[in-house]
Amino acid sequence: MSDYDVDLFVIGGGSGGVRAARIASSHGARVMLAEEYRLGGTCVIRGCVPKKLLVYASRFRGEFEDAAGYGWTLDPPSFDWPTLIANKDKEIARLEAAYTSTLQKAKVEIVKSRATLADAHTVQLANGDRVRAAYILISTGGAPSMGDQIPGLEHAISSNEAFQLPELPRRVLIQGGGYIAVEFAGIFAGLGSAVTLVYRGENILRGFDDDVRQHLRVEMEKHGIKVITGTKVAAIERSSGHFAAHLAGGNQIPADCVMFAVGRSPNVGKLGLHEAGVALGKNGGIAVDDYSRTSAAHIYAVGDVTNRVNLTPVAIREGHAFADTVFGGKSIVVDHTNVPTAVFSEPEVGAVGLTETQARTHCMQTDIYKAMFRPLKATLSGRDTTVLLKLVVDGHSDRVVGCHVVGEGAAEMVQLATIAIKMGATKADFDATMALHPTIAEELVTMRSKSASYARAAAE
Repeated sequence: MSDYDVDLFVIGGGSGGVRAARIASSHGARVMLAEEYRLGGTCVIRGCVPKKLLVYASRFRGEFEDAAGYGWTLDPPSFDWPTLIANKDKEIARLEAAYTSTLQKAKVEIVKSRATLADAHTVQLANGDRVRAAYILISTGGAPSMGDQIPGLEHAISSNEAFQLPELPRRVLIQGGGYIAVEFAGIFAGLGSAVTLVYRGENILRGFDDDVRQHLRVEMEKHGIKVITGTKVAAIERSSGHFAAHLAGGNQIPADCVMFAVGRSPNVGKLGLHEAGVALGKNGGIAVDDYSRTSAAHIYAVGDVTNRVNLTPVAIREGHAFADTVFGGKSIVVDHTNVPTAVFSEPEVGAVGLTETQARTHCMQTDIYKAMFRPLKATLSGRDTTVLLKLVVDGHSDRVVGCHVVGEGAAEMVQLATIAIKMGATKADFDATMALHPTIAEELVTMRSKSASYARAAAE
């Protein structure tokens, strides 16, 4: 590789790119990484981490309310949005510095610049410099989509701008029904905003188990969030510093902030993909094979830019596997099945494996076990809330093929359940496990009665 300036050039300093750069360097590769904005990518700078910090902040309101039932007397609490944002910014700056330090210790050369492809082995920087690389990795992630071009769209913000609002909006309208939309609905509502969620589909969280979708919607509405489905925002009108969102059905909703969270798109624009012979897939992301190889020899892509499974741990695993395969002498394919996911809504959602609908298609017989109950904590607090736990079981093999939880600590429970499901645990294995009492999670190993059982017709 002496004919090249570096062995690996990484475009994009998010979780996947940083991991790939560090591991490739540990294998002896000369690595350069370019990031035009801030190291850490979407997750650290504008996504998972700052969003989770805001989620924590929003949940204190419920804790203060619940405390009275447990004998606590509190002065009326007050909340200051600028303080939260300032403290969040300090933590993000600390994490960015940690990412920088990690790369420097790994002897990765960092270039704070936009980088594009000039050809299959050449990267051009914004200042005009060119770098020849034996291998190139694209890990530019994704960006918020604003959906259809409608009148007044310029008045709407995306999740990027939500992290830097100068003050907490009194009334918020959010269009969207996925992770980001329901999470920010819970954040704003928990911090005191009046929130309306508008989604064009029949129910929120498309792709999740139907019981989960319905249960979360009911719980969100109990928290005061107004959920309107089957329509969308057709226009946004500004008047005297406020906004009026006109829905497709003719209704008008006043708001101080209109946020669009209608999905994210792979960052593939103006990268020079065509010049380097890199093809896009039908999903709009860079097309790759099982080893993250693109259509151009020596160019790879990982993370959200490929639009496979757009989750940070997946990008990290893909970046690590790429580096081990190309520079570590190994041959590693990332398994994208049974990837757990969480929605940090209020209440929280955790899920792994097949939904009930998916299982009916994949399994000859499907057994459903479901529990819904009032959590112990709510008995003294008086809060009107219920927890949902659901196991989807292959009735032929008895393997647990799906686990879905809505309630406090759902993500933590599902992370551990994923290990069992990944190892092929059966319902009998779950049943043989001693329960930990009193917990919500114990229901996962004490559910005995089927709530439903389905068999596919032999003709299928």
